Amino acid sequence: MKVILLGPPGVGKGTQAQKLQQERGLRQISTGDILRQAIKNQTGLGQKADGFLKRGELVPDELMLGLIAETLFGANAPQDYILDGFPRTIPQAEGLDKLFAEHGVSLDVVLLLDADPQAIVQRLSARRTCRQCNTVYNLLTNPPRDPQQCDACGGELYQREDDRIETITRRLEVYTKQTEPLAAWYRRRGQLKSVSADGTPADVFQRINAALGG
Repeated sequence: MKVILLGPPGVGKGTQAQKLQQERGLRQISTGDILRQAIKNQTGLGQKADGFLKRGELVPDELMLGLIAETLFGANAPQDYILDGFPRTIPQAEGLDKLFAEHGVSLDVVLLLDADPQAIVQRLSARRTCRQCNTVYNLLTNPPRDPQQCDACGGELYQREDDRIETITRRLEVYTKQTEPLAAWYRRRGQLKSVSADGTPADVFQRINAALGG
């Protein structure tokens, strides 16, 4: 099974991709992991990608597709997988389509984890991290005994820059601009299934299983 997982930042894509890997044997293919591994291994594409990242530039679609191709169709290629974090734009999706066609592979389904933007902002902005041991809490869903102190080590809890309301709002705006048109593109092709991301991770996973037919 070949699956693409879409959804706004903070909706729980990584958590659900890991559960799909554990429960259904779909290998989680994260573009971030692909980039880090290629750079660590100093492959030709990895060195090129590292150059763009060090200059603070986005990795071009052509290069990213090359890294995806190495992972999906190179040595030790997985039979069943879920793409987490790629594609993000319609041009990337079109490139992925061509790549699949070249290798005679069909995409089974695109899952869209859907959540209210305000709920995402509320949940993410409630995260607190320990300065000493990096334990992460959530004031709404997993609160510490003292909102300013870590239960594990007594360290000070703080709000990361990524978890501030202004930062989260900007990330959601980028998602809306870039990725929502991609969801509409897949919907027109009849490949998109929308799944509510409300509730616990177990609730969401149950809906995903139903969407996948099992």
